[in-house]
Amino acid sequence: MSERPGLDVAVVLRKLPTASRWAPWRWELAEVVPHESAFGSEPRCLVRDDGGERWLHPGLRVELFRDEAEGYWLNATTPAPCWFVLWRMEEEPTVADEPIPRPLLLTLSYNEAGRWLDAQETVEQVPAPPEVVEWMRAFAAEHYVPEPKKRKRPESFKRLEDRFGQPASVTTLKKFGGGGSDG
Repeated sequence: MSERPGLDVAVVLRKLPTASRWAPWRWELAEVVPHESAFGSEPRCLVRDDGGERWLHPGLRVELFRDEAEGYWLNATTPAPCWFVLWRMEEEPTVADEPIPRPLLLTLSYNEAGRWLDAQETVEQVPAPPEVVEWMRAFAAEHYVPEPKKRKRPESFKRLEDRFGQPASVTTLKKFGGGGSDG
């Protein structure tokens, strides 16, 4: 059995100040970068200053699945192909003094990202570099088979049905009542 194609990556999340007194900070996805062994395996703070923080989360992997080929094709054919990253806040601090966000899943599939959003997960996107887009496009070209379009019958040829789905007919002949009176 062959291994799925994949890339090892790291995710950078940033903490930014806001103008709100109720939520003085917010977290957002900054970038997805190729993984390097120098990153290690644990999240670490890259920058901490008055402008916020930047955290590197190494050791993540994005894989391409044949059954997601349509989602890759949709992403590759948009004007701005991107990475989709699902992240959640920690419940308890693990590597920092306070909880930080943790990226859990990455994808290049529009369809998969849509399912995550439907499940009300936090999903953000950042542009994918050209070499990743080309890799995804080649995979989609090899595995995506568009469903054949079904010919739609013109409305004038549709069978007429009543509200219960039973065949109905229309006539110009009068069914009930008397004929016309002469006079």
